Amino acid sequence: MNDSVPAPNVSIDQPQLEWHPVAPYIPAPPHYPAVPAHPPLKTLLLAILLFLVTLCTCLVAGAHFAAAYAENEAVNFDEFLNALTLLYKHPFALISGLPFALTLLTILLVHELGHYFACRHHHIHSTYPYFIPFPSLIGTFGAFIMIRSPIRTRRALFDVGASGPLVGFIVAVPALLFGILHAKVVPGLADPNHVSAILGAPLILHGLAALFYPHTPVANILLHPVGRAAWVGLFATSLNLLPAAQLDGGHILRSLSPRLHRYFSIVVPFILIALAYFHFWAGWYVWGALLFIIRFFRFVPIFDPEPLNPARRLGAVISLAVFILCFMPSPFLG
Repeated sequence: MNDSVPAPNVSIDQPQLEWHPVAPYIPAPPHYPAVPAHPPLKTLLLAILLFLVTLCTCLVAGAHFAAAYAENEAVNFDEFLNALTLLYKHPFALISGLPFALTLLTILLVHELGHYFACRHHHIHSTYPYFIPFPSLIGTFGAFIMIRSPIRTRRALFDVGASGPLVGFIVAVPALLFGILHAKVVPGLADPNHVSAILGAPLILHGLAALFYPHTPVANILLHPVGRAAWVGLFATSLNLLPAAQLDGGHILRSLSPRLHRYFSIVVPFILIALAYFHFWAGWYVWGALLFIIRFFRFVPIFDPEPLNPARRLGAVISLAVFILCFMPSPFLG
């Protein structure tokens, strides 16, 4: 066998790539700035601290939902106040809130990690997910990541916007299904004369209720705390998918059509304010005002206007379907 094989003709002017076992930056295309391989350590410590504090506030909310579930009530403000005092009196008594807390935090974390890894994939500098603790009936104001470099292509904009809601929805649906399978039928659960608050039902909950509890009004179905955590996750998903401003839905719409994005960023706040005016939920006043203010923030230009490919256009249709399945004009009544 002849080992004298002619060597391939390689130009010495061709740039060569070098691989480093420990690289401080991720290689990026020429039109992208270099992105650190990982956010700074101090941001990781802050993210962990906020997660632990949010876990405590969600345990309080979960203990409340567990007690209300045992008493055949959707919401019980007395039990919530009692659970709030347990946080500093008998914290181990909040163990009953674990099913709700862990389910909700998982949904929110998966949502934000979807954004985070989409940013890494497209060489976009972002922080770790930050949770927002708040001692309320649901235990948190959600979570977010901060994007610290421009999103330079329409495809990257779509991926960053759609990844979070879609993976969060995928995790929330099994939890909602568990909550339905372990739900109770409580006549009069939605009677405003006998309950302190009534929780709305998204379209997907109506569908599952009709499947598993035919001829039973969805308002009389009391979800297990795991299902209630899924309800919160679906509510958060619907808010994020509102097609306006810099919300996830706004990113998706802007990646499809910047002109439609500008139009909806004007119209959606007025639609939300109208919902509040007609007594669907007073909280829409806040969301309408917030989106109206955000509309005046500067949007970073997209340098690569290449349109979305068919797979991403299908993803946009799926995102719209998820929004329709999750949105509740009246999430809270009472």
